[in-house]
Amino acid sequence: MSQDRNVVIGVKPLGFPWETQDPFLFCVYHSDDYPVGNEDFGPDTTLEGRNIGNDFVLKDGWRMYHGATVPGFPVHPHRGFETVTVVRKGVVDHSDSLGGAGRYGHGDVQWMTAGKGVQHAEMFPLLNREKKNPLELFQIWLNLPGADKFVEPHYAMLWREHIPVIEQSDKDGLKTTIEVVAGSVGSVKAPDPAPASAPSPCRSSPSGIRRSPRIDTSPQSFPPARYTR
Repeated sequence: MSQDRNVVIGVKPLGFPWETQDPFLFCVYHSDDYPVGNEDFGPDTTLEGRNIGNDFVLKDGWRMYHGATVPGFPVHPHRGFETVTVVRKGVVDHSDSLGGAGRYGHGDVQWMTAGKGVQHAEMFPLLNREKKNPLELFQIWLNLPGADKFVEPHYAMLWREHIPVIEQSDKDGLKTTIEVVAGSVGSVKAPDPAPASAPSPCRSSPSGIRRSPRIDTSPQSFPPARYTR
């Protein structure tokens, strides 16, 4: 390719969070190699040396974030935008000021329209007491148009088994696996997001990245939860 047709217009490091532009207000990638869990669903190891309540330093491969016992983000407000949370590994326990609560993970996506305002908590319980509890997720904040800033808050759960997956191959036979969580790819359409949602591109990953299985929630007293109102 000649130099005057260079398609790379800029290179920037992927920090924490990632740099975005309108309508993307915020994008963050979490990758935490959590240890085995304890009876309180927190790390079964010492928290000494961590800034509990504001632990964003990647120490021993993981962070507590704003959690004191269980890693994650205790109750906090959102207003005037949307959050799209794509959980690749691990689980998220959600609860909110509207009475909704549930657990999702391992390929599930939560699409939340905060609208006129909602408070919620997003915690990362370490369910496995026999082996590590890795967590991997993306979260994107999407700005809402002015006319939709104060719509009623709403959640849409895009469960893993309902997200369309397609494969495409280039002329060299290299395959790309696409999970369509928004919009469409050809004739394949994503599940409907929350009402009044802003548009968002789908995400894709190179073939060879295996999709994680549904969580094994032993002991049986902690089954996967679906949202209830």
